[in-house]
Amino acid sequence: MPARAVENQPPPLENYNVFTSDRALAGALAREAAGGGTAELTQLGELAGKAETIALGFDANEHPPELRTHDRFGNRIDEVRFHPAWHALMQYAATAGLSGAPWRDSSAYPHVRRAAKFYVWGQVESGHGCPTSMTYAAVPVVRAQPELAGLWLEPLTAAAYDPRLVPIADKSSGLIGMGMTEKQGGSDVRANQTRAVPVQRSGAGREYLLTGHKWFCSAPMNDAFLVLAYCARGLSCFLVPRVLDDGTRNPFAILRLKNKLGNRSNASAEVEFDATHGWLIGDEGEGVPRIVEMVNYTRMDCALGSAALVRAALVQAIHHATYRRTFGRLLIEHPLMQNVLADLALESESATVLCMRVARAIDDAASGSAAALKRIGTALAKYYVCKRAPLAVVEALECLGGNGYVEECIMPRLYRETPLNSIWEGSGNINALDVQRILRKQPASLAAWHDEIAPAMNDGRIGAAANALQKDLDRCFSDEGRARELSERMAVLWQASLLLQHAPSFISDAFIASRIEARAGRTFGTLPAGTDLRAIVERAAPATALVNA
Repeated sequence: MPARAVENQPPPLENYNVFTSDRALAGALAREAAGGGTAELTQLGELAGKAETIALGFDANEHPPELRTHDRFGNRIDEVRFHPAWHALMQYAATAGLSGAPWRDSSAYPHVRRAAKFYVWGQVESGHGCPTSMTYAAVPVVRAQPELAGLWLEPLTAAAYDPRLVPIADKSSGLIGMGMTEKQGGSDVRANQTRAVPVQRSGAGREYLLTGHKWFCSAPMNDAFLVLAYCARGLSCFLVPRVLDDGTRNPFAILRLKNKLGNRSNASAEVEFDATHGWLIGDEGEGVPRIVEMVNYTRMDCALGSAALVRAALVQAIHHATYRRTFGRLLIEHPLMQNVLADLALESESATVLCMRVARAIDDAASGSAAALKRIGTALAKYYVCKRAPLAVVEALECLGGNGYVEECIMPRLYRETPLNSIWEGSGNINALDVQRILRKQPASLAAWHDEIAPAMNDGRIGAAANALQKDLDRCFSDEGRARELSERMAVLWQASLLLQHAPSFISDAFIASRIEARAGRTFGTLPAGTDLRAIVERAAPATALVNA
């Protein structure tokens, strides 16, 4: 046989529907959006699975953004230039309504449908999800300030993409970024040093001049940024545009782009302000609660993005194992490989149902209980789903062996992306402490969580775990060292309850046995004897016809 002959390699996983082949997501959408959104998700899922769409994700990461600080005449321009693949991905995301469009969508459950679309599209490429997500999250903050809402809301909520750096009044759409952290403080924004002084009079909606820096400015190519700066009455939130109404560039010096572990298609920057124009949102001193409203939505997208990465890695692993032969039979026929794949499938489905349930709470947040559930649910999902994702993705990568470790494969990119969602918008510790803080200060959130697991309390395993947690709550509330334990136990119980109510019994039984009855020290691929491994893997397969074990 010629040495160059290629045998025993799987065909590329492409030209399949990312949505319709995901039974867990399709079921969650039908449940949380009352049967709506299937047509638009089917269309997006087909686009996401096309070979040419998948290629855009590779191209955008192989050709990262480039900073141009000056033009050829020496004028300061501070522009970030992108490969055409980036712009194509952004165009698709915007027209699918993944940025601000849900805020003016009058049809039912716009945030659930948007969450499902963000999850599907996130399996194509993660980097462009950053400006998309921040724009979505910034809309409720900007619209709360009437002086800004009139100019900014229409372009921010448009299902369109316009990358030009021109005044927002001249654009068909707009994008928002964020500048919170500084090098001396990081997550401790109270340590910020950027200062703002009023141009004429102080107060909400008025113009200020900002001087200082941001160590991480997310998506510096965007049209405007929500920025934290100190003024006379404390840390405050400002809308800082890149281009002023008269067409001149707002002083916004991009010092360098960050050389990041992952998320390479997207630009993150260090920036400096020097008498930079910004408009105050809310009153002076209200900066943290204003920007936290944005952060809570971007945290939700971090959880969705992590769930999408786990799903993307899982389907690659199942696809590879379906075609690859080892030791005389298909890889997927080996019992231990079935155990690993089934365990990863449980991780994926439980993350999916939890994220979609929290998205429904966003749509229902006008009611008190849903608002409380949204608050605790966002923190729990952000902490736990994002923490589990790197473990799951590296296990899926290992299923491909050496083939999964080379850059021609998507798996290294998925693996590099997974730590980001846990770090961004507050690291694991910040979110775990946030869970403690919410439960101490907002008893309605704990009551809302109890209501979520109540339907599953008749299951003895869930009931026993919930009762044990209840006994530990006082200590978990007061002991910062147990914040991660508290968040994990609450998240897993919620996932178990959702699966018990809505998934096939072979899914819920395996999840409860492996995540609640056997919590400590387990690795993937250790599901107990008697688990219907084949049924779990077949449910998770990217296309039913591919599973022939």
